Amino acid sequence: QVQLVESGGGLVQAGGSLRLSCAASGSAVSINRIGWYRQAPGKQRELVADVSSGGITNYGDSMKGRFTISRDSAKNTVYLQINSLKPEDTAVYYCKAVYRSNYLLYDSWGQGTQVTVSS
Repeated sequence: QVQLVESGGGLVQAGGSLRLSCAASGSAVSINRIGWYRQAPGKQRELVADVSSGGITNYGDSMKGRFTISRDSAKNTVYLQINSLKPEDTAVYYCKAVYRSNYLLYDSWGQGTQVTVSS
């Protein structure tokens, strides 16, 4: 199994920046993809960005430009840099990993970290 712990959320003014971190732990697994989703109140959870084990990044619709995902494989940590924050970025940001164990693929989610952007 893979355990994910997010950090870095908080309250920030519009125009500010945040860097979210997601630390992955677990044994005998291979993480295929890891990344970030977000869910605003009353809305569906949506992809922000993820990155493959080979370093290929993928961004959700309208997420390119202000969001940057990066991965430190040595630390088993993935980061999400968010710049020029807008009130509509307010959401709970979740880390998700897709991992392989015993030849099967599984999903694992973190508990989420709240990002609130004030105008």
